[in-house]
Amino acid sequence: MVIKVFVATVAGSTAIKKKQQEVVGFLEANRIDFEEKDIACNDDNRQWMRENVPGEKKPKNGIPLPPQIFNEEQYCGDFDSFFDAKEGNEIYVFLGLAPPISAKVSDTPAIIEENQVENPEEADANPSEEKQEEPETAAAAEEEDAEVAEEQEAEADDEQEAEEEEEGEEEEEEEES
Repeated sequence: MVIKVFVATVAGSTAIKKKQQEVVGFLEANRIDFEEKDIACNDDNRQWMRENVPGEKKPKNGIPLPPQIFNEEQYCGDFDSFFDAKEGNEIYVFLGLAPPISAKVSDTPAIIEENQVENPEEADANPSEEKQEEPETAAAAEEEDAEVAEEQEAEADDEQEAEEEEEGEEEEEEEES
């Protein structure tokens, strides 16, 4: 399946240019295969896009503006729909694609098991935490890894501060004696 993004390479509106750049940039960053179809220089592309955007999705004047996104012949949506799907982390559903299988996701269970063996008290301390959902994109996986690393670093800092406070209290007690 090929994602088709209808754009206008010669767009008079900076808002349209920014929206087009955001869609194309996101697809490129997430390595989602797509084709850019220029409606400014190719009348066939313009006509095909206008005919295949569903009536309820067309603006009041009847002429849909780029970017418009299709999966082969299936209409996915316009920029607003794309943005909502991206923010809701549902971009693959929006595009009609299966989410990629990430190598990092398969490593996650091993890490969780190691933590549970090393720190059984921590595992019991938070029984209400549910299993995390798998990230849908490489960017989401990297962000999740960064968050986990931050949390671990914060926990280590907290433990170090607690030890330093205990040592300080012991020194104060010795001085008082």
